[in-house]
Amino acid sequence: MRTLIILMLLAVLVMAATCYESRESMESHEYLHPFINRRRANGFIQPDTRLEAITQERIRERHKAPQERQREICEDYYPCELYAFQHGYAAAYKHYFGRRR
Repeated sequence: MRTLIILMLLAVLVMAATCYESRESMESHEYLHPFINRRRANGFIQPDTRLEAITQERIRERHKAPQERQREICEDYYPCELYAFQHGYAAAYKHYFGRRR
């Protein structure tokens, strides 16, 4: 019986120590107003930058550099690609397609 009373007092002390709410937490503005208005919410939520990155990538695909276009043309023609492995894509493009202009 005596050990039961001691264990019960110990349990009450542990519960009081862990469930105690300090005065500072009561003074917090989040305690009284847990939600913020829309204008303040927009101040720290950043727009989705992934959509902007996808848009920029699409723009880059439309406007390729001349060297990139020449490389793609050379990759589509097998002898040009073999020549490019030894001499580079610029030289291979000039060798196979440079005389046409």
